[in-house]
Amino acid sequence: MLQYKSTKTNCHFMKEQNLKNHTRFVILYHFVGYTILLAVLIGSIVNVVNSSKENLYSATLILATNLVLGIALFFARFFALAANDRAIRSEENFRHFILTGSPMPSGLKLSQIVALRFAPDAEFPALTVRAKAEALSSSAIKKLIIDWKGDYERV
Repeated sequence: MLQYKSTKTNCHFMKEQNLKNHTRFVILYHFVGYTILLAVLIGSIVNVVNSSKENLYSATLILATNLVLGIALFFARFFALAANDRAIRSEENFRHFILTGSPMPSGLKLSQIVALRFAPDAEFPALTVRAKAEALSSSAIKKLIIDWKGDYERV
């Protein structure tokens, strides 16, 4: 059987990952940035509603600019997650091939594959088969992992 060597690069700012703490929030992005965007968007709507006829054009431009900024932030996050999902699917399929000599079984949902990335090499092949056979949810897969393998390189 082929061997697969996982690398663990624990960034200096990330704690050891486990089931309870593996989700990642960037406070400036997820909370501060979106809160400010919402406040500015609400303010620009109020500005349009309360503007005089002479200022309506500029108030509408400010609102349109804020809408475009909100759309850009949303799609920047959406596209990054889509690229990350593609990378995870490829990496886990490759890892499955190295460990078992065959590609990952078809029919697994992306959410299952994303959850399987936390399984160590020793648990990965059997858990992959079980995930497909029992149609396990991503949270069920994560709960079945005994020796958690953190993902310290995600974006």
